[in-house]
Amino acid sequence: MPLRQMTSQVSVETTGRRLYPVTDAMVAWIASSGIKTGLLTLFVPHTSASLLIQENYDPDVQSDLERFFSRLVPEGDPLFAHVLEGPDDMPAHVRAALTQTHLGVPVVNGRLALGTWQGIYLYEHRARGRRRHILLHLLGDD
Repeated sequence: MPLRQMTSQVSVETTGRRLYPVTDAMVAWIASSGIKTGLLTLFVPHTSASLLIQENYDPDVQSDLERFFSRLVPEGDPLFAHVLEGPDDMPAHVRAALTQTHLGVPVVNGRLALGTWQGIYLYEHRARGRRRHILLHLLGDD
C-alpha cells in the first residue's frame, strides 16, 4: 500500500516573546487525517521564531527558558550591527539560530509519539506580537 501525504498550515497569533503551545492543533489535525503510522514534520518559515518540544507540565520551565535566553542574547547588545527592525530583531535571529525551525515527530497508533510531559511550542522571539505560520507535512499510512 502506498504512503499517503497531507499538508496543512497552522497560524498562531503571538503577543510577544514567549512559548505558545501548539500540540492540540497538531493532535486534532492528525486525528482528522486517518493516518495511523507515520511522521509529522513541522516547519516555521520565519527567521525570528522557532519550534521546540518542551515540558508542558510546569509553566515555570517555559518562564525559565525565556529568562535564560534573555540573559544569553540580550537586547541592545553593542555586538549587533543589525538594528534596522528594532533592538529585538537581531537577538531574535540569534535565538532562532540556537533553537530549531523544524521538527519531526513520529505518529504511532494515530497519536504523536511525545513523552508524557512533552508538548510542541512555537517560540516567538520578537518583543511584539505577530502572526506566525507553521507548515505541516504528514507522511504515513492507515
